[in-house]
Amino acid sequence: MRVLVVEDDRQISRQLVQALMTHGYVADTARNGEDGRFLGQTETYDAIILDLGLPVLDGLSVLQGWRQEGLKTPVLVLTARDTWSDKVKGLRAGADDYLAKPFHMEELIARVEALIRRDKGSVRSLLTSGEVQLDAATGRVTRRGEAVILTALEHRLLAYLMHRPGAIVSKAELTEHIYDQDFDKDSNVIEVLVNRLRKKFGAGFITTRRGLGYMIGDDAA
Repeated sequence: MRVLVVEDDRQISRQLVQALMTHGYVADTARNGEDGRFLGQTETYDAIILDLGLPVLDGLSVLQGWRQEGLKTPVLVLTARDTWSDKVKGLRAGADDYLAKPFHMEELIARVEALIRRDKGSVRSLLTSGEVQLDAATGRVTRRGEAVILTALEHRLLAYLMHRPGAIVSKAELTEHIYDQDFDKDSNVIEVLVNRLRKKFGAGFITTRRGLGYMIGDDAA
């Protein structure tokens, strides 16, 4: 899963990126509202963490701009202010959740996970496909009850597909969601990762739809 962090405080930004990476996410960053708005418009994310007190362009204006342009990515708003009026303004501007500073990093990660699950149509943290289970809250993956060790990239690809059971996901979409904006999109890494997951979960676990993409779900073994 890919997350955009728009936060001008360098220390907080680094802490957020580290926490996200520890939980299996890839994170892009912006340190002012103008850059953040541009990334939100031009790149694909599963969730956005947006500070309201940004330089150049404030976070509320960034959020309003995204929503006016039709961006539906779930947004978690951060702010040092903790008044009811700020919460109302953020939610009315299109925020999906709100967290005041200072906050506990585990709470923020849990809120991001919940936003992504709801956005993908799942309310449970335990995702299941056949013999395979993925606990979105802990990142633990099992097959027939036995833990399976995955690399970070394998885990990201598996998580993205398991959040979309039965849906055909193109190589381009997978690339957009499991790498940052600097990744070489002409790479064949997606095919390599799919083959690795098939070796770990069975050849029929991920189905290829030629010319369309990959799927996990009802038709997968």
